[in-house]
Amino acid sequence: MTVLAFDFGIKHIGVAVGQNITKTAQCLSSIKVKNEKINLHTFKTLFYTWKPYYIIIGFPLNMNGTRQNITTKSEMFAKKLFKHFNIPYYLYDERLTTIEAKTILFERYGFKSLIKTTIDSTSAVIILESWFKNNMSIFNN
Repeated sequence: MTVLAFDFGIKHIGVAVGQNITKTAQCLSSIKVKNEKINLHTFKTLFYTWKPYYIIIGFPLNMNGTRQNITTKSEMFAKKLFKHFNIPYYLYDERLTTIEAKTILFERYGFKSLIKTTIDSTSAVIILESWFKNNMSIFNN
């Protein structure tokens, strides 16, 4: 099964694609958000190209597990995608993924790789691979 993952943000949305068989993911180009509105045509193209079985959306929480301002926006994003494309989604805890993404990029490629759009899509990879590691058993029953 192909799965897409999103690291939701109010200016950029990181995107990754992965396979449940290998439990690995790769970065795709991040999506620019204008005036906090998503371009549904961009997502239509993405879903048509990759034909995901379901999608994973990063669920931003504070370190103590409480909600942030962006938590509700992430939920609204997920519901909007489901409403328009009818693809099942799962919200997944994304705490510390941005820090992990920055660390990975810096270690592999140096300071010049720390570009916001690259960080966002790398965060989406981390979210998806973590999802595969911790939740795939629900699809094996």
